[in-house]
Amino acid sequence: MSDSSPKTFLITGISSGFGQALASAALAAGHRVVGTARSREAASAFEALEPGRAFARQLDVTDHPAVLAVARDVETTIGPVDVLVNNAGYGHEGVLEESPLEDMRRQFEVNVFGAVAVIKAFLPFMRGRRRGRILNITSMGGFITMPGIAYYCGSKFALEGISAALGKEVEGLGIDVTAVAPGSFRTDWAGRSMVRTPRSIVDYDAIFDPVRARRQAVSGRQLGDPAKAAIAMLQIATAAEKPPAHLLLGSDALGLVRGHLADLQAQLAQWESLTRSTDAPLA
Repeated sequence: MSDSSPKTFLITGISSGFGQALASAALAAGHRVVGTARSREAASAFEALEPGRAFARQLDVTDHPAVLAVARDVETTIGPVDVLVNNAGYGHEGVLEESPLEDMRRQFEVNVFGAVAVIKAFLPFMRGRRRGRILNITSMGGFITMPGIAYYCGSKFALEGISAALGKEVEGLGIDVTAVAPGSFRTDWAGRSMVRTPRSIVDYDAIFDPVRARRQAVSGRQLGDPAKAAIAMLQIATAAEKPPAHLLLGSDALGLVRGHLADLQAQLAQWESLTRSTDAPLA
């Protein structure tokens, strides 16, 4: 069951991908949406979609003072934000040994620190009202890993953990937190939204090149439909009942994560005696 009352959404990164799809779905359902985009042109184009219900702010989530200013401005001039969606982010593709540390810092600045900065900016308002819902868009790469996206997976594992801990901190304050982990969808994640480190070490060719080739080959033809993902996220955002702490989107994500959990259970059983061997009860 969903709460049908109109809500105000704040969605970061509405110029493409899940952010664009969710913003469109929320507007179509009669909600108000404040969207952020890095370019002035994208922000203006979004506001033109539904004057009076679509609002935009130009924002780079790595500019933390600007994030605070936008939060205060939105809450003061537009109104209380009911649903906060951290969608802004990008993918980094590259073998760890080949990828500069600066690429990792940038990946975490956007995908992790940017999301946390936005949460911290809006959380005092939600806490004061004793209500609110936060959706953090992570990835199945926050549960499973594959060669060539170590920095990306690391950032999404981090956001999954932060979301889970935050949810426990605010569950008694009327605020719910859901980490939404999509699988492979027809977005531009593997296209213009991905930063790629050039290859340089031949020892990794055999394990990495086929992965990169498959990713590029299926880009734009993935099983996941962003419009259907948006409907699912909208259902979680407006559900009358308590939403899940973690939500996978896509049958591929479901299958891969279930496989990962089965492998983990098998490893736990295999090494259980060694795990228990470190206990030393005090006399």
